[in-house]
Amino acid sequence: MTDDLPLTHEDIAEIAAILEKSGYRELDLSTRRFRLRVAKGDSSDSGVTQEWQWAGSAAEVAADTARAEADPDAICSPLPGTFYHAPQPGAPPFVQPGDEVGPETVIGIVETMKLMNPVHAGRSGRIGEVLVPNGTLVAKGEALVRLT
Repeated sequence: MTDDLPLTHEDIAEIAAILEKSGYRELDLSTRRFRLRVAKGDSSDSGVTQEWQWAGSAAEVAADTARAEADPDAICSPLPGTFYHAPQPGAPPFVQPGDEVGPETVIGIVETMKLMNPVHAGRSGRIGEVLVPNGTLVAKGEALVRLT
């Protein structure tokens, strides 16, 4: 599955290092296959953050749409990797059952090739159930939480 990734971990690390040393605050790189956004942290943070968006083929988009229609209350993983409930070990989870979420609410992160990718709710609702245990390997399109 990692053969589909357009950049290696080393590529991303090099891009982040160049950005960190530059006078720029953010890099937004788009191609037909993916979009990578890398941004410097503010003064209270260290390092950089990154966010991936996969373009995907028409068949993948159709498969994702079919999964969403099969379980419209599920929020699914946008890519394969390890799903984490919290930003770091020992920290409170991003969301818990009963929490209200909006489209931009981060419900967890998926780590892929040492990149931490936020998973946004994508819509408004209330968390009904967290379906995947913390630290679990997930497939692209796998349901992570269910809204009520």
